[in-house]
Amino acid sequence: MNAILIVHNTASYLVTTVWTPVFVAIFALIVAYALWPRNKAAFDEAAKMPLRED
Repeated sequence: MNAILIVHNTASYLVTTVWTPVFVAIFALIVAYALWPRNKAAFDEAAKMPLRED
């Protein structure tokens, strides 16, 4: 039982100290990419795709 608690505590420590900041950084990069002015034309065109009749 003690080994299970040690593994759980180690996993919890890794998630809070490593993976949370990694995922926050990935999210921030995705948001920055989406809001970057250079990508505006591509996203505007993609937004109009459902309304186009080919």
